Amino acid sequence: MDEVLEVADVIAESGLEGALTWLLRVVALMVILAGVGLWLFTDMGLLVLPAALMAVGVVVMVAPEVLFTLAELAG
Repeated sequence: MDEVLEVADVIAESGLEGALTWLLRVVALMVILAGVGLWLFTDMGLLVLPAALMAVGVVVMVAPEVLFTLAELAG
């Protein structure tokens, strides 16, 4: 965990915090939409893959904010 916080601290110091956060938000939104699309437009129903895609998308959307907040508090 210390290595992840160090990487987040380096990104925050370089000024790329906002760009990285928005990039991860866009990727997370695409993953969530893929999960919703699989759930609604295929014959799968709410099985493991669509549910996992939606859960991973939500985690990826929230993770940068939490990570940068922890990096600020730690250092």
